[in-house]
Amino acid sequence: MRVGTPGFVPERLSEIRAARRILSMTELARMLGVNPAAVSRWENGIHAPDVDALSDLARELRVRREYFLRPMHVSDHPMFSRSYASALKRDTSYQGSQMQWLQEISSTLQHYVDFPEVDIPNVMKGLTYKQLRDEDIEGIAQDLRAHWNLGQGPCLNVLEVLERIGIVVGSIEMGTSKLDGLCSWSQGEERPHILLASDKMSLPRRQMDAAHELGHAVLHRGVTEAELKADLKEIERQAFRFASAFLMPATTYVYEVKHYSLAGLLSLKEKWRVSVKAQIRRLKDLDVIPDHHATQLHKSYSARGWQKEEPMDREWPIPEPSLLRDALNLIVDSGTRTKAQLLAEEFTMHPADIENLSCLPSGWFNKGEASIVQLTLKAGPQKNADQSMPGEIIPFSKR
Repeated sequence: MRVGTPGFVPERLSEIRAARRILSMTELARMLGVNPAAVSRWENGIHAPDVDALSDLARELRVRREYFLRPMHVSDHPMFSRSYASALKRDTSYQGSQMQWLQEISSTLQHYVDFPEVDIPNVMKGLTYKQLRDEDIEGIAQDLRAHWNLGQGPCLNVLEVLERIGIVVGSIEMGTSKLDGLCSWSQGEERPHILLASDKMSLPRRQMDAAHELGHAVLHRGVTEAELKADLKEIERQAFRFASAFLMPATTYVYEVKHYSLAGLLSLKEKWRVSVKAQIRRLKDLDVIPDHHATQLHKSYSARGWQKEEPMDREWPIPEPSLLRDALNLIVDSGTRTKAQLLAEEFTMHPADIENLSCLPSGWFNKGEASIVQLTLKAGPQKNADQSMPGEIIPFSKR
């Protein structure tokens, strides 16, 4: 029989432990100064913490007490994570918790703001991921480019495309180079959510990561957790093939490659905003260059030290997601809710966590709303028409 605070949700304790990178219940117990068995009983749903223990949990883990009483946003869809095999469990668990929070923030804001409708047509045409051939993936990338009116040239801002077609995107620093992007469809509204790592970032890397996660959203929506575990390598390969086809269409990109050298590919990087490394892989996949030529290019690539950073990587600004940030600003600026009301009534997470996932400036919730001051022109002598200066109307651009 459970005792303690009624309505305590044990899964919330697991989630916040992952979000704070606390690997074990014993570690959390040490932080709280309680017996590890008590934390184990709380997290396993055997007992619930009493009021004082709940307050201690909230204070130590930097959330409101109500956080532990609010139902979880649980999706039946798996999370497609681009993590290296050497990634630590605490890092991968952290990434998963941030995706859950991203979906929770998104769901909350949609009570007030109409997000763009999801515009991802059914391009699979009854195929499962197991039936996909490379030519199918190439065709799907082409069909989506046509559907979204992207043409056949470079797509210079994949992030903008994702948000325009209704995908919610977050970008945070993962604190490790072992984690990349993450994609998952939310439950209920069936909207894709993508979480991108900002570590070791450049524009070409951001482009490829975003296109890769788009590939998961398009190709792997029906994949089960068991299938993901069993066929992870093939599922990841398909997503990369989609991303390459989406960023470098076979109908145009390959015809611009005049010199199959690092210098030649570097010149194309400036136009297509795709890394030299990704271009080598693309030319090899399309059988434009043989395997031995690709191997030689990779050796020269490594010899120049480009594995860590390629030329031009720092020349372009890195786009950031804007959908959640704009939604929060709209809610506050319109007077629908104040920042204090959002924190007291809608969110149970720490303000810094919301700012981080929504790409808001640090301390946004602490800044007071600006009061609007109405100004009027001073009364005074009017100038003659021939003395007045001609005016020019400058139109505002649409956001």
